[in-house]
Amino acid sequence: MNPRAAKALSAMGKLGISPETVRPILKNLFKLYNRNWELIEDDNYRTLADAIFEVQEEKLTAKKKEVKINEGSGASFKKPPSGGVPEDQVSSTTTSGVQKGSSGMRIVESSSASANPTNEPRCFATDEAPSRSKRKKPAQENRFADEGNSSAQPKRRALRLVDESDDSDEGNRKAIVLWEKQPEENSPIFAIPTSPIPKASEKASYKMNDITNGTEKVKISLVSQTSSNEDLPRFVYSPQNTIYESAYLHISLARIADDDCCSDCIGDCVSSSIPCACARDTGGEFAYTQDGLLCEKFLDACISMKVSEEKHYKFYCQDCPFERAKSAHMPEKCKGHLSRKFIKECWRKCGCNMQCANRVVQRGITRKLQVFLTGNDKGWGLRALEELPKGAFVCEYIGEILTNIELYERNQRNIGRDKHVYPVLLDADWATEGVLKDEEALCLDATYFGNVARFINHRCFDGNLLDIPVQVETPDRHYYHVAFFTKRKVEALEELTWDYLIDFNDESHPVEAFECRCGSKYCRDVKGKRKV
Repeated sequence: MNPRAAKALSAMGKLGISPETVRPILKNLFKLYNRNWELIEDDNYRTLADAIFEVQEEKLTAKKKEVKINEGSGASFKKPPSGGVPEDQVSSTTTSGVQKGSSGMRIVESSSASANPTNEPRCFATDEAPSRSKRKKPAQENRFADEGNSSAQPKRRALRLVDESDDSDEGNRKAIVLWEKQPEENSPIFAIPTSPIPKASEKASYKMNDITNGTEKVKISLVSQTSSNEDLPRFVYSPQNTIYESAYLHISLARIADDDCCSDCIGDCVSSSIPCACARDTGGEFAYTQDGLLCEKFLDACISMKVSEEKHYKFYCQDCPFERAKSAHMPEKCKGHLSRKFIKECWRKCGCNMQCANRVVQRGITRKLQVFLTGNDKGWGLRALEELPKGAFVCEYIGEILTNIELYERNQRNIGRDKHVYPVLLDADWATEGVLKDEEALCLDATYFGNVARFINHRCFDGNLLDIPVQVETPDRHYYHVAFFTKRKVEALEELTWDYLIDFNDESHPVEAFECRCGSKYCRDVKGKRKV
């Protein structure tokens, strides 16, 4: 076999795509590109992967059109798409509008908010179960869609496919709903199921093609293919940090001195033989390579500062804003803040273009990512759908910009209620800030507004991601961007994790430490291990 073809098959195999599926599409692309392997191999075989997904989507669409739903008796069902109802589970005979097959499945007609029928039926998954009172429960809410759109949905009729083969109580049975028309774009119904019908004791699997609602340059899907009671995440997706209320953030061109930008640069600063002013904060050398990766020397220094923080000096505030937020009258002694290395990217005032290699974080997410249900009691997680090299930018931690007092008050209100997302304290340069006012001591909280970074799980010591402070708009370091880069090569479908630097023994922390399930041999949660 051609070694380049073997590499292509191997790359797709890491995404779970079989060689039998890849070969015909690879052959067609090879002809289409006039035997030019470089076009196929570019960007880690992205063109090949996209072509495969398009073919699979076309096949799925063709199979969906085979499903026929007729009113009254005599309705027949053809084999649905992969992950749908097996053909042998549905009989072609009917009795009083109910179909029943050897597997104990039955079709029940029900009314649902919407009736604008078309000749093209669709199949969607839901975890809805018929209630004892026979009343229809509302459809699963789309946690990412505008709730105001749900009331505008037209009426449509649905058939519910119920599993009767299980002896469990009727109220606990799960169902698959077959709608007579495809829901509107903002419909609260999720996409076509990607796994077989779950048993009555399991949750139905579901998938969302893009949880970002089109706000990112790339689509980021969400999948659940395990039996779990984990609820869908409820938050508003935002690609940018947003001030909650009292945080002080002054961004203006006037605050950027001419000496701190490269207004005379043209094109790509990193490719220049002489580093410009934007490389001053990183020792006269850029933190990025021309490929947009972190320089290995800079990355290793950042890793060393975080994993061996005791060897590097910590700054201790005389009047710590973090401790002051917990008790203004009798604040505890500062527990220390680790000074960090910063990356300074080119700003709006700089003369280079947006493709400059020193503009990585501000260009946003470019990697193929996916939110998934981990299935190991860690809830939702984030993984890459492609291989990531060492030093690659993955995403930025996005959330509401709060003062420490606002965060403390919010956490006090939410004690014992909803699950929280671990916040990020913007304290990387408090050592040079002097005494900070409350409105200048900031943090990020992605509980209600955030991006995919809110799904990155904690892992003690050896997580594969590292958070690094990045300056983009302002020289004031009490506010900066928190960017995640890979500490090593990350395989496709490997979960992305980072060390929150949690002190599991600090009972005074405003955010209660969770029971760590990271699985690392370096796990710091000694109390959690004793419980197990």
